[in-house]
Amino acid sequence: MVVWRSAGVSWQGGRPALRWEGRGGRVSALGYGRDLAFRALGARHCSGARGNPCPLAAVVPGRATGGRCADCARLDRAHSVAADTIADDPRTYRVYLAWFGPGMVKVGITGEERGDARLLEQGAVAFSWLGRGPLMAARRTEEVLRHALGVPDRIPYARKRAARYVLPPAAERAREVEELYARAGGVPAWNETLQALPCEVHDHAEAFALAELAELAAPAALAKGAPGTAPYGLVVTELVDGGVVAGRLLAAAGPDLHLLDRDGRAVVLDTRLLTGWELAAAPAGHPVTVPVTAAPPPAAESQGSPQDPLF
Repeated sequence: MVVWRSAGVSWQGGRPALRWEGRGGRVSALGYGRDLAFRALGARHCSGARGNPCPLAAVVPGRATGGRCADCARLDRAHSVAADTIADDPRTYRVYLAWFGPGMVKVGITGEERGDARLLEQGAVAFSWLGRGPLMAARRTEEVLRHALGVPDRIPYARKRAARYVLPPAAERAREVEELYARAGGVPAWNETLQALPCEVHDHAEAFALAELAELAAPAALAKGAPGTAPYGLVVTELVDGGVVAGRLLAAAGPDLHLLDRDGRAVVLDTRLLTGWELAAAPAGHPVTVPVTAAPPPAAESQGSPQDPLF
């Protein structure tokens, strides 16, 4: 039996793929409409930090999306841009405005050489660049605009997931980004240290295949859904030894895979839960046997080389 260890989802060329640890950078492309099926084995171990294994091979909780023990998590964050510990980084950074759903917008930064990969990794449905320049200038602009515009620096994944099923048309998504861009332009001084970029809204709905989720949430689809089906899907809460995740891949956004299981139920898998587990192929059409919970409806949320192993 061939066993693999997942390193999570990456977005390459605007398409999702699963990365694997210890496989020379090997990835498995994730194709919409294809079956995905795997079984978790043993216990979940810390995935280490900065490309190095955990010296203690510590066991970590199944529900933790970080997948690291406390010591490795601290080490990994200590060398991240988000922790503001790399003030002399010579690379060019971009400030962006990201839209995840009605009323769910944020300001963030990413390395210019990464293009829109960071936006895909976060599950941003639409976005526009705002400016470009040195890291600390970009970081200052992010903080100034976050407070001036009253927007957060992060949005909970549960809210993002719920919004994907009932998105407004692309023109409305673009309009909300454009309005935020206009408000940002009225905040004084930030563009003195950054090169301002024109408003140009990019939309990821097609890359994420979100039309499939809209069809699931349509009234006709809900009316004839499988008995016991949660209208807006089930969410995998953790993997367990011997537990199986299986289904047809409908959509992907950020780290989330949206599957349709053999009983016609929508199941969301946050692939951050995969890190640290040994995974082996399972038969296509196998029932989902890991713990799941019903996802809240959007309205409630808005208020608050071997062969590819898994196909």
